Amino acid sequence: MLHNKTPGNPATATASSTVTAAEADEATTATAQAFINRWKGVTASELSTSQSFVIQLCELLGVDAPHPTPEQSYMFERPITFQHGDGSTSAGRVDCYRRGHFVWESKKLKLGKTAGVQAQQTPNTPPVTTKAFDDALLKARTQAENYARALPAAEGRPPFVVVVDVGHVIELYAEFTRSGATYTPFPDPRSHRIRLEQLAQPAIRARLKALWTDPLSLDPSRISAKVTRAVAAELAELARSLEAAGHAPQPVAAFLTRCLFSMFAEDVGLLPAHADGSGSFVHLLKAYREQPATLVQMLKVFWQGMDVGGFNAAIARDVLRFNGKLFKGAGVDGYVLPLSTAQIDGLLRAAQANWQEVEPAIFGTLLERALDPTERHALGAHYTPRAYVERLVLPTVVEPLRTDWANAQAAAVVLAREADELDGKKREAKLEEARAEIRRFHHQLCTTRVLDPACGSGNFLYVTLEHLKRLEGEVMNQLEALGETQDRLGLEGETVTLQQLRGIELNQRAAALAELVLWIGWLQWHVRTRGLASVAEPVVHDYGNIENRDAVLAYDRAEPALDASGKTITRWDGVTFKKHPVTGEDVPDEAARVVQWAYVNPRPAEWPVAEFIVGNPPFIGAGAMRAALGDGYAQTLRATWPEVPESADFVMYWWHHAACLVRAGAARRFGFITTNSLRQTFNRRVVQVALDGVATTAGAAHAGGLMLPNAQKSAPGTPRPSLPALSLVFAIPDHPWVDGAGDADVRIAMSVGACPAARAETVDTSPGRLLTVTDEREGEGGEVLVSLDEAHGLLHADLRMGANVASAQPLRANLNLSNRGVQLFGAGFIVTREEAAVLLPLPLGEGGGEGTLVSCPANNLHMKPRLHVHGCVANPRDSTSYRCGLRLALGANSSVSFHATIFGTGH
Repeated sequence: MLHNKTPGNPATATASSTVTAAEADEATTATAQAFINRWKGVTASELSTSQSFVIQLCELLGVDAPHPTPEQSYMFERPITFQHGDGSTSAGRVDCYRRGHFVWESKKLKLGKTAGVQAQQTPNTPPVTTKAFDDALLKARTQAENYARALPAAEGRPPFVVVVDVGHVIELYAEFTRSGATYTPFPDPRSHRIRLEQLAQPAIRARLKALWTDPLSLDPSRISAKVTRAVAAELAELARSLEAAGHAPQPVAAFLTRCLFSMFAEDVGLLPAHADGSGSFVHLLKAYREQPATLVQMLKVFWQGMDVGGFNAAIARDVLRFNGKLFKGAGVDGYVLPLSTAQIDGLLRAAQANWQEVEPAIFGTLLERALDPTERHALGAHYTPRAYVERLVLPTVVEPLRTDWANAQAAAVVLAREADELDGKKREAKLEEARAEIRRFHHQLCTTRVLDPACGSGNFLYVTLEHLKRLEGEVMNQLEALGETQDRLGLEGETVTLQQLRGIELNQRAAALAELVLWIGWLQWHVRTRGLASVAEPVVHDYGNIENRDAVLAYDRAEPALDASGKTITRWDGVTFKKHPVTGEDVPDEAARVVQWAYVNPRPAEWPVAEFIVGNPPFIGAGAMRAALGDGYAQTLRATWPEVPESADFVMYWWHHAACLVRAGAARRFGFITTNSLRQTFNRRVVQVALDGVATTAGAAHAGGLMLPNAQKSAPGTPRPSLPALSLVFAIPDHPWVDGAGDADVRIAMSVGACPAARAETVDTSPGRLLTVTDEREGEGGEVLVSLDEAHGLLHADLRMGANVASAQPLRANLNLSNRGVQLFGAGFIVTREEAAVLLPLPLGEGGGEGTLVSCPANNLHMKPRLHVHGCVANPRDSTSYRCGLRLALGANSSVSFHATIFGTGH
């Protein structure tokens, strides 16, 4: 069911309940005002006010006040033990703590008159203090985040950090993934600071109350996900209906994409509203619902007008110039598709959703499924949760930038403190130096480029964009706090834009949707934080930042491959099945053939220049590459990248390419999702080469393909330059993943690589971070909620710490003596518990409980239940398996055993 834009009619309430509600509202407002008056202007110390402030705030919000408990789950002065890298510890205390909710840190700033800082306060500036720039709240935030990270792993990290200047402001910071990432201003950098006077507003009090009652309900992605699912389902039905009417999938997708962007534009205010209060697009649908032929012409005029801007004849109003690619091509057949009344009603239902709440991080995936006939069956399947995406984006892109931001802040603080000792022009000059430090970082932020070389419909790029905009908001707040004037805060138009986000995607529809998703996300954020007046024309640009091409293999052209007799070579298409005439099971349809291709002048694909590389390349195993990609492609790829072993999975070509870029200094960090087989030998070899600093086989011969600076390229025949060793700075070796049509239970690994030495930067001596999944439980929308334990140290190629067992060499003394034991070869031996019972029923009266050896000597078949170790942690519902041995006699005293694993439901 779609969430309507307008609330329900309050007139349905009875008169008596309305009066009661009004009286209660008035009483609550009076109580809030009394609280504000009581605390306004309080000058007592933090020690004497912080706990009283919290207790009285709890009374105002109608929640329990902190109280001592044996579990220390909700209390003042919660003791904390900090574990340091050298093995030492130190103690600390959290001002107020509620497990699973928040860490609360209180300060009491001394107020006074300050020249150089605006006396007129806004919701975004800290209170005027005795210093030109008071870093007390900044220190309090850092201290609170350190407390949150020092909490015992069993308790998990709270989603909120609260920083309070008692009697003046409450600052909210959130981290909903709860995986050790940076807490960011909530709901955004322009409204995370709540002034004492704002407690008179019911919405503000409700937000604060949720910190006590249900903090995760404030996670905007949870609300957005429900809206987005409903919208995608409605659009899928429309697409199915239009295709049934005879329209091809491509024009259907383009038409519906224009429709949905129009719905979004009118909901955020980029299109003028009609006199009846409805949006421009919705008004056209309603006005011409009974005249579908006329609607086609009006929509054509409407979208043409959006493209060029100015007076729009379809709605008789001026509109902004949208430009971009979306509304061009009005003269092409299929620009506007003829609609039936039922289809118009479907668009009206989709338009009822509040498009300001659509979640771009998952919208592209769902929309791609809705518009692609081959993927539409997967619309109800699970999508990749935003938290999973953030878990990789944050350590790859955001945390390095936040480190730079902390350094810029520290430099500005030093200069601001020096300004406190000066007067007049000297003081202002020193403050200007402090502001220059902040502006310098802002310029860096606005010129940072991020690449996703397998971007799909853009979810990784969108999440990155949002975090860049959040960080930019903090920069603006800091400049304002340092006395930057409003006209300078625009920074001459420099801001984080979509031009910084680059993508490569082979699927044409997905590439187009990635651009759409990014523009919707950017406009959502821009309007929310800066208002409609800040949106410049053209509203949408054709940056060309999403490239529709192959990311690992470039070539001049592809030609049909021919056999020795000159006939075109074909293969099974890999997707078409038919029923077997005997078994009735699906088997490959040999009549469904596709052409095998030969690639002319193949070479490694070049990637756009970027400081950070992040993404989720396709999961195709080495053994499945020929079937999935074709013999010609697989052979050409392997010949073009000889340094990647043929036994490596497809994703390792991306991993190797990015690692070479980082080692050559052309990129700062990269982070990829791979299957958890990254730790196994056939993939680990690629990782080990990078960690060892070994020059690859191709070496500088691939420098052009790796976009290296000219100075680092070698002429043919010259010695290959050595590259510094890569370091793994972050890893999760085994993590659940939900993504795609099959809703398959995929286990993935996350890995992030860096090489500061290659960029002439200060070498980061901090250890790598290893996150290990310790618990899994089902969440909403198919998401698997995980608990993570964090360790710090040197990360090895097998994504482990401690002894580097992956580098162990076989003992020559054991050659021809030892056996590697039970190992599964092929899925044919995997059967369910029920199938096992049929294959090997227990003899009557012999029981057969867990741990019982089951044998069938006549067939030399033996089976014994065993505990499946991985399942104990990752899949406790199915944690028991069987070991089955088939013994074949070779002689009087010798035999060979073949073992299989038979899975069953555990207890």
